[in-house]
Amino acid sequence: MRVTVSRKAHFNAAHRLYNNEWSDARNAEVFGKCANPNYHGHNYELIISVKGKIHPDTGFVMDMKVLKALIREEIEEQFDHKNLNEEVPEFKTLNPTAENISVVIWEKLRNKISEDLELTVTLYETPRNFVTYSGES
Repeated sequence: MRVTVSRKAHFNAAHRLYNNEWSDARNAEVFGKCANPNYHGHNYELIISVKGKIHPDTGFVMDMKVLKALIREEIEEQFDHKNLNEEVPEFKTLNPTAENISVVIWEKLRNKISEDLELTVTLYETPRNFVTYSGES
């Protein structure tokens, strides 16, 4: 029997969507207001889901206290109230779209969670716009 457990979290961050290889006009055409040179921010909502077998001794798929601490240390402390483009090393050369942010979050957590558990990241950039990543290439 496989069960999915999930933990919600949030962080507030600023970013700018911009391709350095393009002109300002091309960036504005593709990214619109999100290419603002002065950045803009979001109140990101995050759901981390872990799927696996229930451990017979604990009754847990994963101890939620452990998952909570991992999210706090690996994601919230590194992303919250930051300018993603300027302050988060992964986005120095990677455009911080919701898609790329979700992949970076997944990569930060994947090696901290048992390999026999599936990991899925769902990131809400707005209440209506969200992405989901589960490690597919």
